[in-house]
Amino acid sequence: MKRIFFKGRFIFMPILAAAVLALVSFVVMQLWNNLLPAILHVGIITFWQAMGIFILCKILFGFGKGGRGWGGGGAPWMRRKMEQKFNNMTPEEKERFKQKMTERMCGGFGNHRGGRFSGWEDFKTEAPKATE
Repeated sequence: MKRIFFKGRFIFMPILAAAVLALVSFVVMQLWNNLLPAILHVGIITFWQAMGIFILCKILFGFGKGGRGWGGGGAPWMRRKMEQKFNNMTPEEKERFKQKMTERMCGGFGNHRGGRFSGWEDFKTEAPKATE
């Protein structure tokens, strides 16, 4: 039996994926039909419409790994781009960048200015501080 299961893994995975998709679609349909008509006065949906909504959401919002926590997300291309910029910095630039990000992100809720990396251009043009 064990040999059949492992040899059939290639067939088993699509069946498992279809079962998970069906279960998630059923949950989406139930949540939609039990919550949204009363709250937003929208119509009820069918199982296939729920599956379409789920697939559309995955296309629009991504198939990411998840579990990155607050602030650790972002598109993979954006993370790669920032990683490349960080790897091309000198050690002094890296230290200034880390210090600046610490000031922006950990400095409290009151001093958050703009987006995550809104000051990148200003950072690259700043003159390095002289250390004596």
